Amino acid sequence: MPCGAVTSSQLTAAVARRKMSLTNWRRMEAVFSVSFALCFLFATGVHGDGLTVLQAPDFVSFQKGDWPVSGEKIPDLVALTMGFSVQEDLSWPGLQAGPLFQRPRANVLVVVRGVDGLTLPQSVASYPLENPVPFTLDSVAETVHSLFAEDTPVVLQLAPSEERLYMLGKANAVFEDLPVTLQQIRARLSQDGSVLTSLPLNSLSRNAEADLLFLSEVQVLHDITALLQRHRHLAKDHSPDLYSLELSGLEELSRVYGQDSPQYRDATAILASVLKKFGEDVYSLYGNNAVVEVVTVKTFEAPLTRKSRSILESKQISNPGSPYNLAYKYNFHYAVVFNIVLWLMIALALAVIAIAYNLWNMDPGYDSIIYRMTNQKIRLE
Repeated sequence: MPCGAVTSSQLTAAVARRKMSLTNWRRMEAVFSVSFALCFLFATGVHGDGLTVLQAPDFVSFQKGDWPVSGEKIPDLVALTMGFSVQEDLSWPGLQAGPLFQRPRANVLVVVRGVDGLTLPQSVASYPLENPVPFTLDSVAETVHSLFAEDTPVVLQLAPSEERLYMLGKANAVFEDLPVTLQQIRARLSQDGSVLTSLPLNSLSRNAEADLLFLSEVQVLHDITALLQRHRHLAKDHSPDLYSLELSGLEELSRVYGQDSPQYRDATAILASVLKKFGEDVYSLYGNNAVVEVVTVKTFEAPLTRKSRSILESKQISNPGSPYNLAYKYNFHYAVVFNIVLWLMIALALAVIAIAYNLWNMDPGYDSIIYRMTNQKIRLE
């Protein structure tokens, strides 16, 4: 057979090997595509309803993991990060117990509605959010007000889209010039130093109502950091501050344009970068001693109901005449008084033991000047 001739069996084997190589290549290509997609998913951020901790001091220990946290437990989580006690124990492994005598100077919680996920790199930890029911930090605000009433801490709860505002303590003086109504915020957008001059709007319009609502919320974040820069002394007192912000601009953009629209994508990218800078600025203003969290939720499962209350309302420290024989409630000075009394009693007990031991083992003829003087008088007589 000539050397250049090829038999039918050899040709069939070559075709089979080529088909096998093409099949293996396609399998490898599919595996590579899936791996790339998973890496891209984990690198770009958290998708779905979730809680992301942007900033936290070292003594507030958030553990990295996929432990889901319930939406109704967010106020308890904020209270625990600020060193307060809660009515029910939070059996959630994402937050470990910290030191007793250290607490963050501020806690900032930002709720973003209408988004599945934000690209928030370099965060401390991220957790999935289950049961996204509406919640408020009213209980935490009341705790801060009752424990630090004399120090008048900063308490700010703001929802620009709903024009809902609650300020307490020094917040009335610090954020006196903060635009809170939609009309005031839109007027602020036309002034010097607004975010319109620095943000890449791309597909967003300055005339559309939904776009202006989103840009108004971004402007509020910018103005809050600017006012805190002007009042840096507030970050140096020992009373903790509380901030709660609710943003729904993305929810309106999703309703008007859809999630696949360029307006929604551009707004999501803008908000992610603004929140990252906002967290860094607040964390730096409080001397790297603040906790900044972001809650992203597509939609709440139930409408939000808010009970009215008086700003001057405060709970009683004591509980006299309780029909249930309950113990008295202690205030913020309890820990200080307890430590003073405890260590003073220990010091006195050690002093009594040392004195008694030395008196018991004392040699009257050698150590005591009284006995020596007595012996001298006896010799003289």
